[in-house]
Amino acid sequence: MIIESFVDLCTAVYVLVDDRHRVVVAPYDQRPGPDGVCADSELITLSLVAELVGMDEESTFLAYLRRSHPTLFPRLPSRSRYNRRRRRLTEATNRLRIALAADVLLWLSPEDRDLAVIDSLPIPVVGFAHARGAHRWYGQARYGHNAAKGQTFYGYKLHLLASASGLVLDFALVPANLSDGALAEQLLIGQRDLTVLGDKAYINAPLQALLAHRNHLHLLTPARRNQRTPQDGPLPGLIAHFRQAIETLNSQLAEHLQVEHNRAKSVPGLCARIQAKLTAHTVGLLLNCLCGRPLRSLKALALI
Repeated sequence: MIIESFVDLCTAVYVLVDDRHRVVVAPYDQRPGPDGVCADSELITLSLVAELVGMDEESTFLAYLRRSHPTLFPRLPSRSRYNRRRRRLTEATNRLRIALAADVLLWLSPEDRDLAVIDSLPIPVVGFAHARGAHRWYGQARYGHNAAKGQTFYGYKLHLLASASGLVLDFALVPANLSDGALAEQLLIGQRDLTVLGDKAYINAPLQALLAHRNHLHLLTPARRNQRTPQDGPLPGLIAHFRQAIETLNSQLAEHLQVEHNRAKSVPGLCARIQAKLTAHTVGLLLNCLCGRPLRSLKALALI
């Protein structure tokens, strides 16, 4: 596969999305009424391409398509209809992400498939200075602490379980006041036969013992200074080395896919945007595999 232009990118993403949509979404679609003029797989393709090229503001992206590529998607919806349908397709987008992730896993080495990393990143929804006032997020989002920047923010946290190569395996979006350790069980209880690396926030001896016994899953974390049995040998260094994968993933989500500046105005809108960004990241990895490029070279796909 060769992707050298915006048209190539749209075509490749549409083929991947439409093929999998026929298998994992269409057979279970029980919505009444006729199909939209712009098919669901086309609309999901639009949202994923917009994320990959760094143009996630809807009106700007739709205007660019109408101006520069009027024949590429001739049945473009209006911005308001585009937003409504994207929110309704949130679950379908997640099903596609899971199917695409399974395809990416086939390209990874056994070592990459068996090693994972768990971490979180902040998703602010209201500027800190305005969080105390009346706003649409009041009573839903919460205050949280961003340890990397040493800042308090108001919003949510996106907890990620990713492979050592940076492929998102699972995620949870929760109010920012919930601790990282509280989400570890939710993300890991359905996984098996993995070694998972986390930071000190994920230390939970009972959970680690349960996962090792029942799921053959080993959750490894650096020891706290006050622990009676501090870690010796190469383990702390190995944890720090392989956790660079999640740092790269967080950087791509924050900078390239702008997950921290998502423009959402409601919880359903935020969920739709997060799903689109994570699915776009996954389809970007798969396209790089098919094109023979480095797995995480997402910037090479920003063809606009």
